[in-house]
Amino acid sequence: MKIRSLFAASVLAIAAAAPLSAQQPIQIALFTPVQIVPENQSVTVLRFNFLYSVNRSVQYVDLGFVNVTSGGASQGVQWAAVAINKGSFTGWQSAAIAVTQGPFLGLQSGWFTSARQGRGVQWGVVNTARSWNGLQFGLVNYTQRLHGVQIGLINIIQQGGALPVLPIVNWSF
Repeated sequence: MKIRSLFAASVLAIAAAAPLSAQQPIQIALFTPVQIVPENQSVTVLRFNFLYSVNRSVQYVDLGFVNVTSGGASQGVQWAAVAINKGSFTGWQSAAIAVTQGPFLGLQSGWFTSARQGRGVQWGVVNTARSWNGLQFGLVNYTQRLHGVQIGLINIIQQGGALPVLPIVNWSF
């Protein structure tokens, strides 16, 4: 009986505190602004949208057609047709178009991948980064600065690199 009371009290405390925070556990959206959580708040467990959704950041699972974060630190798994993070991202971002404007750490995969600066693996048809530390694997790989390896048909490193442009493989350490 005491365990049930303690559990019920915990659930009530969490439910009462949730509206006061700028983070909500679940987001379901048709399109912004037709969504449960306002776009200036973060989502901490799951975001699912049918067309388009904007939130400050998303932790753990982000699924939908067009997913946008407006500047917070996101982490986890983001799968979409188009995924745009205006802040940082840590985890696996996979989309036809996957863009992270802040720092990126992890695996970024898709037809077109782009990160301002990143560490990990970019795996796509076209991969771009201002600064990348790790592996770029695709048909066309481009970065201004690289500490790692590019594998693809066309590999471009603006600063450093074995050569500025090489087919098959290019590197810079």
